[in-house]
Amino acid sequence: MEKPMYGKFCSQQLWFVILVSFSLGVVLLCFDYSALFGSDNGDVLVLNNYENGVTTTVDSESNHFSGNYSDDDDDIIAPLPRNPLVVVVNQTDSVALEPTREKKGVVEVKDESDSSCLGRYIYVHDLPSRFNEDLVKNCHLFTRGTEQNMCPYLVNLGLGSRIQNHEMVLLNDSWFSTNQFLLEVIFHNRMKNYKCLTGNSSLASAIYVPFYAGLDISRRLWGVRTSDRDSSAVDLLKWVAGKPEWERMWGRDHFLVAGRISWDFRRQTDNESDWGSKLRFLPESKNMSMLSVESSCWNNDFAIPYPTCFHPSKKDQILQWQDKMRRQKRNYLFSFAGAPRPDLQDSIRGKIIDQCLASGSACRLLDCNYGATNCDNPVNVMKVFRSSVFCLQPPGDSYTRRSIFDAILAGCIPVFFHPGTAYAQYLWHLPKNYTTYSLYMPVREIKDWKVRINETLLGISEDRVIGLREEVIKLIPKIIYADPVSSKSETLEMEDAFDVAVKGILERIEKVRELIREEKDPSIGFSDGDDYKYTFSAYGGELNVTI
Repeated sequence: MEKPMYGKFCSQQLWFVILVSFSLGVVLLCFDYSALFGSDNGDVLVLNNYENGVTTTVDSESNHFSGNYSDDDDDIIAPLPRNPLVVVVNQTDSVALEPTREKKGVVEVKDESDSSCLGRYIYVHDLPSRFNEDLVKNCHLFTRGTEQNMCPYLVNLGLGSRIQNHEMVLLNDSWFSTNQFLLEVIFHNRMKNYKCLTGNSSLASAIYVPFYAGLDISRRLWGVRTSDRDSSAVDLLKWVAGKPEWERMWGRDHFLVAGRISWDFRRQTDNESDWGSKLRFLPESKNMSMLSVESSCWNNDFAIPYPTCFHPSKKDQILQWQDKMRRQKRNYLFSFAGAPRPDLQDSIRGKIIDQCLASGSACRLLDCNYGATNCDNPVNVMKVFRSSVFCLQPPGDSYTRRSIFDAILAGCIPVFFHPGTAYAQYLWHLPKNYTTYSLYMPVREIKDWKVRINETLLGISEDRVIGLREEVIKLIPKIIYADPVSSKSETLEMEDAFDVAVKGILERIEKVRELIREEKDPSIGFSDGDDYKYTFSAYGGELNVTI
């Protein structure tokens, strides 16, 4: 008779239970590990680096880590899962590319049920680094047309180095050596702190494409074949048009920002001698809107202010500066900061310089001729503009110039000579009634010059001067870009140039969306040219000055 098998069966069962328990333990351990580094349930995970004070929030469905971190933050480096959706990071430490930054701001995870963001959500494309980050890293490649060495201007998230020696001209520590061509970098870094970012593109009212078009073309403007100048634009648009977000409105809810004038991206032929790239004439680009420091005659280009050197992080800093400009003593009737343009046939700058010099102590001329360094120093510029009642703003190499916004920042009343310098440009940021904040002396052709600047400005009543100056000073918050890492519209408690631009582009896209809802063709007029946009006809009068 065979022995009962109970003992052998129990022994096998015990080993089986142990084996199963061990396997379950391994499975649970792996599950916990995957929960740490990403899962498919959309949870949000916070990784803390307590030693360095860094808190990094990463959506578990995102494969994009856009946080600011130093080389010492080894404990927050982790593999991230697939399916890019959310790009959110709490930033409190310094970036390797911005070694002079004293502090970082915080980008919070936005609750997408917040009703305050309805209609304001923006989705940011996570572009390959060659279209933005690599351009910053290779800043030494930028040459003529911007600066011989752009790298010093790219510290502090594109603001440049902090100005230490104010010479009692500037106020507080909110002033930086900011380059006028770096709007796209500053805007992108402000967008990272935007209140209503979303990782769910289906919720987004607009899609932002953070391509540094200005930096890219700056490397290729001289001695480069047109095909090479266009290569990045062609590759970018192929990438963007291949994303599912494109099909929703065929790109008409997409926008990009450029730090150069829009004409630099509208080369109309493939002749090697022609200027710029043809980014804005490529088929996909025609469906997108572009914000730049100067717009063109086409309806899908919009102008937003050049960056000045003032980047406040608190409301009090703006209020203090405004109060300082109201109380400022102004010894000069008018001033001009610039250089002549003898190679431009219709340039009026030579006439303006002659009249300034002939006006003696009534006018202050700041020489910005090639090789002069006076205008590179924000202290010098502010010293002149804050001491002037009027600041002359003639066109330069193109219609616009950063000096417009430096003048407004100094509480100096701008005097314009062509509608394309401001009135037809900054429609979101400057009042439609341009007579409330500026003077207009239209000069259609230099041969018809009839303006006696000194006599004209002396004829403006004191009451009108006071009213104009007050309107100019009120404009200051709307034409400056706040510090991208330590301020938001909520803490600043007022809209800056970034906020106004975002509101403008959202309204623009909403109008297109309205056409779609009404079953109308949204392409009609979207990218059409307006040949009369910069003519004098819309602004009437030979001399729009009320005496």
